[in-house]
Amino acid sequence: MVELYTSEGCSSCPPADRWLSTLKGRDEVLPLAFHVGYWNRLGWADRFATQDTTDRQYTLARAMGAPNVYTPQVLAHGRDWRRWPALPAVSSVPLAPMSLKLLRKDARVVAEVGTAAGRWTGYWAVVEDGHRTRVTAGENRGEALAHDHVVRLYRPVGPWQGAQTFTLDLPPAVPAHPRRVVFVIAGAGDLRPVQALSLEC
Repeated sequence: MVELYTSEGCSSCPPADRWLSTLKGRDEVLPLAFHVGYWNRLGWADRFATQDTTDRQYTLARAMGAPNVYTPQVLAHGRDWRRWPALPAVSSVPLAPMSLKLLRKDARVVAEVGTAAGRWTGYWAVVEDGHRTRVTAGENRGEALAHDHVVRLYRPVGPWQGAQTFTLDLPPAVPAHPRRVVFVIAGAGDLRPVQALSLEC
């Protein structure tokens, strides 16, 4: 799992956005771009930022004991990773403690989670590629920004114990922007991801 916390209003973010786009097509990496809204005060409102995605970064900071949030921030396996563009070795990721299956049924996706000891939480994300923005104000004024792996819908679920089934009703698709549906399972205490799956739509 690679999470990027980014903003179109942050002049340091475009290199991180470009790097995240290079992770397309890599089966061993699941990249997500969460746009945050606290830089909107600089004169440019990021159209991908929501209160929910912004709150997620603050929630993770509290779980990690971090004193603040920043952009661009990369999390790898649920922990701050400042060594990007390098990535942690895939062999460093422990095996998932439960099974996960995603099934598409018309405009609905079902996540079937197998049983595992412990308490879990998780979230749905609908992710889109191929977005372009011409910025006309703020720190990135005059820049043409490109975005992939953009989280357009973020919906937390849980906590739970044992096997569970979760359902997501898909929002209408935009043909110009290929999308995926992602389900992520994390520990209810430390919020570190333990299992995730992406379904092309």
